[in-house]
Amino acid sequence: MKKIRQMMKDTKGATAIEYGLIAALIAVAAITTMSALGSQLNKTFNNVTAGMKAGTG
Repeated sequence: MKKIRQMMKDTKGATAIEYGLIAALIAVAAITTMSALGSQLNKTFNNVTAGMKAGTG
C-alpha cells in the first residue's frame, strides 16, 4: 500500500508531460509565425525583383 501511495505522490512524469506540451505549443507557434513571415518575405523579394527588371528595361 505504501508503494501505491508513493507512486501517486510522484509528479515527475506529470512534469515531463507538461514540459512536452509546452515545447509542442511553442513549436506550433514558431512554425505558424515563420510561415506567415516567409510568405511576406517572398512577396517583398518578388516586388524588388519586378522593380529591378522594370528599371533596367
